[in-house]
Order: sequence, then C-alpha cells, then structure tokens
Amino acid sequence: MAEQHTIQNQTLPPNPEKATLEGRNKYLGFWFFLGGETVLFASLFGTYLGLRGGTLDGPGPAELFHLNLVFIMTMILLTSSLTSVFAIINMKRGNYKKLLMWMWLTVLLGLGFLGFEIYEFYEYYHQGLGFSTSAFASSFYTLVGTHGAHVAFGICWISTLLIRYRKTGLTLTNAPKFYTAVLYWHFIDVVWVFIFTVVYLLGIGG
Repeated sequence: MAEQHTIQNQTLPPNPEKATLEGRNKYLGFWFFLGGETVLFASLFGTYLGLRGGTLDGPGPAELFHLNLVFIMTMILLTSSLTSVFAIINMKRGNYKKLLMWMWLTVLLGLGFLGFEIYEFYEYYHQGLGFSTSAFASSFYTLVGTHGAHVAFGICWISTLLIRYRKTGLTLTNAPKFYTAVLYWHFIDVVWVFIFTVVYLLGIGG
C-alpha cells in the first residue's frame, strides 16, 4: 500500500500506459499471445469455410440468419470499442473517473452483446440447429461460440480491473493493465467484423 501511495503521488508521464516501473517492455508477451489467438481464429474460420456447405437435412445459413439481429449485435460491439477508446483518451488526460465510467460502459455493452448472442443460439436451437445437427452447425457454433467465450473473458478481465483499482486513482501500475485490456477488446471486435462478413453476410448472400 505504501508503494502504491508513493506512485500515485508521482507526476504521471503523458503516456502512463507505456511507462513501466522496471523500464522493461511488458507488451511483447501480449503481442505473442494475440498472435496465438490469431492462429486459433484463422483455423476456426478455415474449418467453417470448409464445412459450411455440409447442412445435411438441417437448416442452412440462409434459413437461419437474420441480418437485423446480427447488425444490432455488430453495432453494440463496435460501440463498445469506441467507449474503450474514450477510456484511454481520458487516461492520457489523467481523468480517472471518466476512465472508469467509459470502461464500465464497455462492460455493459459487452454484456448486451453476449445477451443477444445467447438469444441467437437459443433461437437457432429451437429451429433445429443443434451442435451435432450437421457439419455446418458444429463449425458455426465452435467459431461464433469461441468468440463469445473471448467476449466473456474480456468482460471478466475489465471488471476485475475496475473493481480492483476502483479507489486507487491512475498509477503507473494500473495504466498498462487497462491499456492491455483495451487492446484485447479491440482484437475481439476485429474478429467479430470478420465473423459478420464471412459467416453472416456470405451465409445470407450464398
């Protein structure tokens, strides 16, 4: 606590998220992590594209997908990316209260996206698309469900930071952690843009 109090009273640099106490690059491992995540999703996209035509007697993309619902989900997730950007802007301005406010909004929008995704899966299941119904069903649920799991993980990550540092103010300790969580959130949004295009738009358009 004494160390944290000392850090808090220091004058923070213009980019506190990039300043490290030890003077070491803490982001290199995170970029390697995102590289691994990219390979994971590339594999899932490749599997989906190879199997999306295997519907057997089950429903296919054109029968199931509703562009209005998916468009709302996309707007919610893209807006959450924007709120996380506002959080970082306020971090650079040293406005910790607004940083917390925008991050909480990001969490709420993420929860809204997850709610729509759960509703979507519920509807598809009741229209006859179980996980093992066809090769298309398995690859679709695996790809979109993996992304949903990443959204849930991001929500837990950001929420933990918000609760853990709710009273500390902006420091050289928590600034890099918030910044890293926002980078991860942007990665999730980019993956969803690919899902929206490859899975839903191509599915509806044939």
